[in-house]
Amino acid sequence: MRTLGFAYEVLEDENERFVDGKLANHNLTYLGIVAISDPVRPDVPEAVQSCLDAGINVKIVTGDTPGTAKEIGRQIGIFDTRIEDNEILTGQEFEEMSDEVVIKNLKNLHILCRARPTDKQRLVQLLQQSGEIVAVTGDGTNDAPALNHAHVGLSMGSGTSIAKEASDITIIDDSFKSITTAVMWGRSLYENIQKFIIFQLTINVTAMIIVLIGSLLGHDLPLTVTQMLWVNLIMDTFAAGALASLPPNNKVMQEKQRDNNSFIISKKMRNNILFMGLMFTGLLFFMLNYLKDSSGDISEYNLTIFFTTFVMLQFWNMFNVKAFTSGESAFRNMKNSKGFISVLFIILIGQVLIVQFGGDVFRTVPLNIVDWLIIVGASSFVLWLGEIKRIIWK
Repeated sequence: MRTLGFAYEVLEDENERFVDGKLANHNLTYLGIVAISDPVRPDVPEAVQSCLDAGINVKIVTGDTPGTAKEIGRQIGIFDTRIEDNEILTGQEFEEMSDEVVIKNLKNLHILCRARPTDKQRLVQLLQQSGEIVAVTGDGTNDAPALNHAHVGLSMGSGTSIAKEASDITIIDDSFKSITTAVMWGRSLYENIQKFIIFQLTINVTAMIIVLIGSLLGHDLPLTVTQMLWVNLIMDTFAAGALASLPPNNKVMQEKQRDNNSFIISKKMRNNILFMGLMFTGLLFFMLNYLKDSSGDISEYNLTIFFTTFVMLQFWNMFNVKAFTSGESAFRNMKNSKGFISVLFIILIGQVLIVQFGGDVFRTVPLNIVDWLIIVGASSFVLWLGEIKRIIWK
């Protein structure tokens, strides 16, 4: 706490009360003392811990005294018990240290107190030189240089206009918890993009191999141009809407940080794309041969079955893609995934309409109810296989 004392004196003469900046010729009566506190918000310790769990290092840069800075650091939980000498520096000590020495000790540095604006900017630049991705918070004009140099500058809604202009994001509610929420949404969005890529490339691999090999073997194209347009509509528009609308997952805050330069398609994604794509391709080629008649031709009815099976395989695979990064059941949290459910119904209804009423435009003929039930039920093995695998791995 900051302290402020109060005293008074009734002036009855004209003697100077201050000599060389010090009290003199006084007869003060002590009134009392007040302690002024700027308490940590109740939600900050939990938010800081969430950042630490997510692999984000939190450092305090303040103009306060070492004692005040230590106490704030203890209250928000950026160190366990007692802080070592090399974990807290004053601005003067920081200035006297060379860049090489500072970089060597950056990992252990938790608090920089009695800091000037140039110290904050220098710390940001040294962290960047050591390969860190740096986010800076600030609300004053003096914070503008550091906010501007950081990878992500976060100004406060109550801050100065200069700080807001220098930053990338303004936190309207001035809450540190908003930062952890932003990190969670950012990581969740990245995972949703990865899911979309898996879904899209799995369809692409399957369709490309089928069309290519089918043409090389001299068959009519098993999928027509209009059918591929429908598949692309599922793949690009509907799938993007379904997977992008998935709610954020709190578990992303316990995951390890990824390398900023890493390729968006991970090894696990690549293996999944190739395995599912080649499995679908093998299954569909088996169907092509099975659906041929004695003369080696395939009727329009059987080609319609083939086309519907192709779409339904991707339909059920969308469930697996939804659960890809979580490792949990595809049906978990389904009630909060209204966009995903809506897209599933659009794909299913759209496929029924195209098959039953598409005619020559889509080269389809209506299927009977029995064949519909067989196709939907048989193709769902993709989902159940994925569910079994997730249960075993869990």
